[in-house]
Amino acid sequence: MSQTNEPTVSFSLTCKSAADALDFYTRALGAVELYRLSPAPGVVPHAEFMIGTTHINISDEFAPGHAFAIPEGGMAPCVFTIQVDDCDQAFARALAAGGSPLTPSRDQFWGKRTAMIRDPFGYRWSFSQHLEDVPPDELMKRAQAFMSGGAK
Repeated sequence: MSQTNEPTVSFSLTCKSAADALDFYTRALGAVELYRLSPAPGVVPHAEFMIGTTHINISDEFAPGHAFAIPEGGMAPCVFTIQVDDCDQAFARALAAGGSPLTPSRDQFWGKRTAMIRDPFGYRWSFSQHLEDVPPDELMKRAQAFMSGGAK
């Protein structure tokens, strides 16, 4: 395996309008746009942005059989989790920018505070704030209590 500065795993999003998505991700998630290929106004066959230390590619839907956007009203089966300092603040920011709430902020038995939105393009984003380190034995107890309907 060659050594490069490339991440081990990278991913690409496809949207009906990558330009609109880039605007949303900047406002809602604090994304920083790195560059955008735009051969014509409103056309984005490729762009790249960062959220924190994560590099993400994005493009418009194009070339039949090559890149498909999530159908309108649909939702991606995967969830992207962003580690944040303040879950409530990140959730509020994403909602103010046009995200739809899926799960409100709440403390989880595994030591995180989380919330989740659906973006206008069908992707799900979870915000995760570290609250405490939970040792494996305690995590197992909490998970069992949670699954049996008990609290943390």
